[in-house]
Amino acid sequence: MKPTVHDIAAHAGVSLATVDRVLNGRAGVRAPTRERVEAAISALGFVRDVAAANLAKGRIYRFTFILPANDNSFMIGLRRQVEEAIQWAGRERVSIRIVDVPAFDDAALAAALEQAGEDAIDGIAFVAVDSGAVRDVVERLAERGTILVTLVSDLAGSRRHHFAGIDNIAAGQTAATLMCRFLGARSGKILPIAGSLQVQDHRDRLKGFSDHVARSYPCRALLPVVEGADNPERVAALLREALRHREDIAGIYSFGAGNRGLLTVLEEGRGQEAPVVIVHELTEISRQGLLGGRIDAVLNQDAGHEVRSALRVLKAGADGAALLAAQERIRIDIFLKENLP
Repeated sequence: MKPTVHDIAAHAGVSLATVDRVLNGRAGVRAPTRERVEAAISALGFVRDVAAANLAKGRIYRFTFILPANDNSFMIGLRRQVEEAIQWAGRERVSIRIVDVPAFDDAALAAALEQAGEDAIDGIAFVAVDSGAVRDVVERLAERGTILVTLVSDLAGSRRHHFAGIDNIAAGQTAATLMCRFLGARSGKILPIAGSLQVQDHRDRLKGFSDHVARSYPCRALLPVVEGADNPERVAALLREALRHREDIAGIYSFGAGNRGLLTVLEEGRGQEAPVVIVHELTEISRQGLLGGRIDAVLNQDAGHEVRSALRVLKAGADGAALLAAQERIRIDIFLKENLP
């Protein structure tokens, strides 16, 4: 039979109210008394049922998700996953609010984080933009005890509690292996297309890709990276410009969004030898590219898993509970035309 708070009180020779104060970390208990209660907890092997305790107190967890608002199919899908979580989270006494900010706007993100912190919520999940302003706010919120989870793009070296996303260095390395094996003996250079190097996931993908090419395929050259801001029109303009001045582009690695613009330009060049193309995120656009033979491979991350992981981490952090690390590991999926779900 599991020990109860009554057993702890009897073992320590204190009241139930004193046990409750110790379990909840509240003041008003003298040090010797607190030590007796903690010794009783240890001796009896008491494990607190946090869920039952929260239910008894009528506790509601309050979390905010700060998401970029733009024409990015993956981010739109990520937002949809949070909206779906809102529908079932209420049954678990979790309240979720979504705050939209412009993509890649560090000032707007810093302001949204600051406001969420002032609302005295339990935790925040956000798609990070790496800047001094954002890091400063994260430092202040962590100091106050706010649970912080970076989502999709990390803020390495900050005081965030967890990153819910793939290993983007490994994703870049994977893309490099696929690209160079698909190219085989074909000559030509590779054009990397980022969304923005202001976000860590894009920097990490580029690093993983370029380092792996240099180490394992030293005869294969990369062109300077271009940044399309996840905007299809900008991606199209940049790619047209690159193809106009370079006839030796044999591969394209697009590790941001804006792939509608990429496909538009590739269609314009139909009849010419097509470059090998590898992109990220399985969206309706990238699916069409795979089926049409314009995209060779898609590296994908499960947005639903990332949202559920972020919620588990936020709730565990609010409860001071441990995490099961394997459950929070987000895998990298590789899709070809032949294995589309």
